[in-house]
Amino acid sequence: MNLQRMLEAIDANKARLDATRPLSPPALASLQQRLRLEWTPDANATEHHARSLREAQVVLDNLKIGDKSLRQHCETMGRPNAMRYIEEIIASNEPISTWQIRNIHNAVLKRRVGEEACRYRHVNVAIADARTTPPDFLDLPAELAALVEWHAGAGHMHPIERAAELHARFVRIHPFVDGNGRTGRLLLNIELMKSSYPPAVIRDEDRAAYCDSLDDACASNNYAGIARLIAESVLRSFDLYFDALGLAVDQGPSWAPR
Repeated sequence: MNLQRMLEAIDANKARLDATRPLSPPALASLQQRLRLEWTPDANATEHHARSLREAQVVLDNLKIGDKSLRQHCETMGRPNAMRYIEEIIASNEPISTWQIRNIHNAVLKRRVGEEACRYRHVNVAIADARTTPPDFLDLPAELAALVEWHAGAGHMHPIERAAELHARFVRIHPFVDGNGRTGRLLLNIELMKSSYPPAVIRDEDRAAYCDSLDDACASNNYAGIARLIAESVLRSFDLYFDALGLAVDQGPSWAPR
């Protein structure tokens, strides 16, 4: 199935999931249990905000950074408030900013290089096996500002394509000494969840294809490949959601081999 048909399938699934929202406490409990099994290693504005926050908390609790959940990781790194910050970004649909990117990086960076948290790299780097070289460190403020400006004008894009391109553009910039991959994947999933889509979880067996798709996007400025890979992952997440919520998984024409 081509990307356009995959996006149509995703939107049909999202409409189906939206019809069940806000998720009831039993549904949230079932979803949390299912996510823990699947993702191990590896009315008014205020009311809407609270409901969105509850769902975001359940999903974020089960996203992994290494062998820990995102919440466990933040607590281990001595940043327990970081998780709340990420939840609030999603629930309030806060626009992306360079300040936000640096705070997300701070949430995932390991303590051993804590002095680098939130700071752009101050050296030039090369990425092994990549066809592109990240920009000069002196250009990083301008590059990140351009990324934010691009995103502000990308509201016309499908959320899946926008999230995939945001992810690839960030990875190409490689603004930090360490933690760029983790920060980029968290940016990707925050972007998806702000639009009420399930997160994209890259499986171990998809790691090579993921890296190749990212490299292609960075080298060619063609984001169709990485968008397709992210779309496939989101479709798998919809199946997981529907199974956890007791909704029949669509067994119609397959969008990809299962």
